[in-house]
Amino acid sequence: MSDFDGTAPRSVAERLRTWEWVYLGYLLFMPAQPYFSPDPAWWEWPLAIVVCAATVLLYALALLRRRSAWSVWASLVPMAVLGTLATPLNAAASVLFIYAAAAAGNALPWHVARRWFAGLTVLDCVTALVSQVPLSYRLLGFASALVMVWVVGLLELKQRDRRQEEENQRLRTSQVELLATLAERERIARDLHDLLGHSLTAVVMRAQLTKELVFADPERARAESEEIERNAREALAAVRSTVTGWRRTSIRAELEEARRTLAGTGVTLRVSCDDAPVLVAATEHELGLALREAVTNVARHARAATCRIGLETDGERVRLVIADDGIGGDAPEGTGLTGLRERIAKLGGAVRRSGSNGTTLTITVPVEVAG
Repeated sequence: MSDFDGTAPRSVAERLRTWEWVYLGYLLFMPAQPYFSPDPAWWEWPLAIVVCAATVLLYALALLRRRSAWSVWASLVPMAVLGTLATPLNAAASVLFIYAAAAAGNALPWHVARRWFAGLTVLDCVTALVSQVPLSYRLLGFASALVMVWVVGLLELKQRDRRQEEENQRLRTSQVELLATLAERERIARDLHDLLGHSLTAVVMRAQLTKELVFADPERARAESEEIERNAREALAAVRSTVTGWRRTSIRAELEEARRTLAGTGVTLRVSCDDAPVLVAATEHELGLALREAVTNVARHARAATCRIGLETDGERVRLVIADDGIGGDAPEGTGLTGLRERIAKLGGAVRRSGSNGTTLTITVPVEVAG
């Protein structure tokens, strides 16, 4: 019996159409008892009708109202009181104790609900002792209520816990989906920053160079404009693949891109990766993006003449070093370096930035993650 489960459909019409009204059919036993009594008094039928009407009103109040402490007690307590007053005169009125047990099981904590079941059992026994109904009719009504108070009440407790667990599961699922969405947004934001920051820096610098070469060296200006177009197309493709989460880069690809980017700014690149370890795709992707961010900063801010890139391992950690002789030094870090630190930290690694004459960026990750 779930007539006091406290759920509230969206509209009054939906609440009126619920199948839970069928439980009111148990009230038909109350007007039936005087009919089968050997010598019924005249007041037994009016009493049964009045009690049935009051029960329907309380039942409707509990069923139609939303869950609240007031609605629970406004149905539970009157049901128990009405049952206590009517049962000595009509044994079938003990069904009110079952309705009260359903209300308690559906809305009260386990320890409180069990006390109510015990109290309703006591009321059922006491009213049976003082009842004026013949013993044969009395035992039928009181014995069934004695059992059903516990059966219905405990079933309501279990159903309520099941509904609560389902609701908790929905909440947990929603939280997981929200966290996954936020993580994906952060990933896209970092990737777009790395991609666009690097690509647009190259485009801007080459555009500036092309503007200076238009009259002085038209052929080279033409070549630079073609390179600008290539960089723009690569940036567009990279943005599309990043949004879908498919894009992967590599150290080799980023070194080639670094050569082109730094060449356009007049920076000499020196690479030392002779004994570079074999990296797993996920780790190489993150190190590649870190290399891209570092090279972008060199091209954009360092005003360097030389940039050195090294990749090595000491048996415990893989180390990627990007050093320049520019003016970066101790300049404040931007969002790019912050995102870089977050990426490497997820691999269990670290990022260290140092240097007074120029900047040295040292990125290390554990070998067990890298290989």
